[in-house]
Amino acid sequence: MIRSALSSLTLRGRAFIAAGLTAVICAVIFGQPALTRVGVLVLTLPLVAAVVVSRRRHDPSVTRTVWPRLLRAGESARIDLAVSSDRRRADGALLIEETLPYALGSRPRFVLQGLGQRWERTVTYPVRSDLRGQYVIGPLAVRITDPFGLVERRRLVGGTAEVVVTPRVLPLPAIPLSGGWQGAGEHRPQAFASGSSEDVSVREYRRGDDLRRVHWRSSARTGELMVRREEQPWEAHATVIVDNRGHVHRGQGPASSLESAVVTAASVVVHLEQHGYAVQLATADGAAADGAEHALRHLAMLTLSQRPALDTSWSGDQARGGVVVAVLGAIVPGDEKPLRRIRHDAGAALAVVLDVEQWSATRRSAGPSAAASPLHAAGWRATGVGPRDRLDSAWRDLGRAPSRGGMRS
Repeated sequence: MIRSALSSLTLRGRAFIAAGLTAVICAVIFGQPALTRVGVLVLTLPLVAAVVVSRRRHDPSVTRTVWPRLLRAGESARIDLAVSSDRRRADGALLIEETLPYALGSRPRFVLQGLGQRWERTVTYPVRSDLRGQYVIGPLAVRITDPFGLVERRRLVGGTAEVVVTPRVLPLPAIPLSGGWQGAGEHRPQAFASGSSEDVSVREYRRGDDLRRVHWRSSARTGELMVRREEQPWEAHATVIVDNRGHVHRGQGPASSLESAVVTAASVVVHLEQHGYAVQLATADGAAADGAEHALRHLAMLTLSQRPALDTSWSGDQARGGVVVAVLGAIVPGDEKPLRRIRHDAGAALAVVLDVEQWSATRRSAGPSAAASPLHAAGWRATGVGPRDRLDSAWRDLGRAPSRGGMRS
């Protein structure tokens, strides 16, 4: 306990102890009893303060409210910090300091004064981050001092709160898209499907299905009992793929090609969601999230993957006839097969290919057009993008590419 009390001495308190010891030693050497009393007084004062402060128990209740919990990079959030205590003794003044990650700004400090019995105070402060990610706020550091500033104890109290900072979203212009409408009705328009209507409008028989819904032609062809899916509503469906494999990206940190890919994917997700599409996010590791909000949360915490090849297990029924927008890094050997499969299942396939060599300081780039050329042979509508190119212009270039149908996003 004594060691803990002495460790809480401030610089002023240590100076008092040094001065008191010096006075006592000098009094003994020079034979000055009055100086001895002064030295003992100066030496004892910080020690008594340390013992008193060490016996004070401050365990206030802490509640944090984050408005909003989900914000985009560059935006600000408000933190409402409520601190209360049900102690019967008055606490006087309290110095509190919030624990914040460096990316959210400097640590806010507040002095709570006039604290009587069973008090409650609420303070508010803003946080802001230009970097995506999931950040933890807290715990709260409470500093307890004596009136002379000789002793200061620091205790961590309260829980934590989380703030999710999603990537920046850039506005995109409307471009013509073909495909995207998915439905399960038997009379689904052939123009929006890949394959025959029978392939997409029936499913396997399940126990309890009405036998009047049996599709005999499909049942004879497959050898299994098949029924019509007439009650599933149509919807515009889109899948956004972001290739986060480590070996297809260049650069590090906020200036890396991965960060540009994440911003591009987030912008496309929000754009499609605003135009009525049900959006699904997929990464190199497979399907990641459904819905724009969940997709943005996943993109906020997306990191590089060590997977050697793209996982296309999410493709098939979920992507069939829908719009697929791929945000790709470098296209390496072995990518042709999964990209062709995705293109085969999609009603419309668009790709933004990053010319990642422009993010590298040691390699020379052949240009954005060369980066996107492998996808043209696979039937994709693709455009290349460098670190200095505008995303809205690249998106507009995709709309100028030849396409079937005339639906507009």
